Amino acid sequence: MCAVNTALSVMSYDYPTEKLSVYVSDDGGSKLTVFAFMEAARFAALWLPYCKKNKIVERCPEAYFRSNLSWFPETDQIKMMYENMRDRVEKAVQKGSICHDYIPNEGEGEAFSRWTDGFTPQNHPPVIQVLLESSKDKDNAGHTMPNLVYISRGKSATLPHHFKAGALNVLLRVSGTMTNAPVILTLDADMYSNDPQTPLRVLCYLLDPAMDPKLGYIQFPQLFHGINENDIYGGQLKLEFQIEASGMDGLVGSTYTGTGCFFRRGVFFGGPSKTPELNQDHLVNKSINSKEVLAMAHHVADCNFEKQTKWGTEIGFRYGSLVEDFYTGYMLHCKGWKSIFCNPKRPAFLGNSPINLHSTLNQLMRWSVGLLEVAFCRYSPITFGVKSINPLTGLCYAHYAFWPIWSIPITIYAFVPQLALLNCASIFPKVCPSRRSLASQL
Repeated sequence: MCAVNTALSVMSYDYPTEKLSVYVSDDGGSKLTVFAFMEAARFAALWLPYCKKNKIVERCPEAYFRSNLSWFPETDQIKMMYENMRDRVEKAVQKGSICHDYIPNEGEGEAFSRWTDGFTPQNHPPVIQVLLESSKDKDNAGHTMPNLVYISRGKSATLPHHFKAGALNVLLRVSGTMTNAPVILTLDADMYSNDPQTPLRVLCYLLDPAMDPKLGYIQFPQLFHGINENDIYGGQLKLEFQIEASGMDGLVGSTYTGTGCFFRRGVFFGGPSKTPELNQDHLVNKSINSKEVLAMAHHVADCNFEKQTKWGTEIGFRYGSLVEDFYTGYMLHCKGWKSIFCNPKRPAFLGNSPINLHSTLNQLMRWSVGLLEVAFCRYSPITFGVKSINPLTGLCYAHYAFWPIWSIPITIYAFVPQLALLNCASIFPKVCPSRRSLASQL
């Protein structure tokens, strides 16, 4: 339900719904995820007009009903329908299958026919399902609904899938063939929108003629809910996500942190594409549910599409590191793009921080391995970055990239003075007697 709440919070932005498309990436390819978003699409027909009619600010359903900040005559009914939806999804997940009573028509039932016996999370063809289409679907108030598209990229056990970067590149290509919007938001499933005005805030930067034309993306800080006021365990990671990002904003801009970031689509493409549908000026004038559009979308989502192409090296999100966000932001800055760190008073996005030691250690291990991959690659910030961007920004990226081995000098500094004291040894140079007498005379 976490991903469902995130999608609903973004679908209800204060932005023209006919220009809004939400693409959901499911790397494991689970039919339970499709079912959950089918339920979300039905609930959105009630939730979106309710939020806009009552000017709700907290547009993540779970967060809204938990806060009880505002209550209206229809709130109880909306809450009951949300809880019913949540119960159906949770029961399906617990059971591992979808009850036929939960599928209202044959059209939705056909979507699950793609999950055959040979379909596995590691080996399956691409699956793209249009759940909502803005040109056809209306909410209960008669207003246009945003596009909602489910995507599970094709995978093969014999081909590298490049983790999150590979999934993001598939989203780039599929969205390009179906809608090709000039602005893209990347958002993790566990980080919901906390401010419906965020797109308008972003457009103030992107459409301002006084801004640098090389402005490539606007990064919002990662903030987390459910943390105590004093944050005694440092779960907010303020140093990394707020303080240091503000400092880099004074140079060419903050780095990309993997979520809560609005990009110009053009930053990911170096020039004309061999596939005309992936060009930046491609105008989509067909229904996203048409056979031609869906066929092309499945083609670009296939695991063989990237063979002998520049995807992941010069186009799209960069491959070669487990921290694809850091590496991509770094390479965009090396290419001359700039960014802005936007930290409004009301957090634009809120997410979940690791709540146990196992999750924290897994995350730290991934960060450590990925950062060292960047530190010692051919595009190392200490060499390539200093030359390509500027010395200060290059050193900032080096500061991040070599973070995993900070423990070595810190450990030495922590133990050497104590050991020297216990052994009556001096770790500092002795003052020369002549210099001491000179100092006393002065």
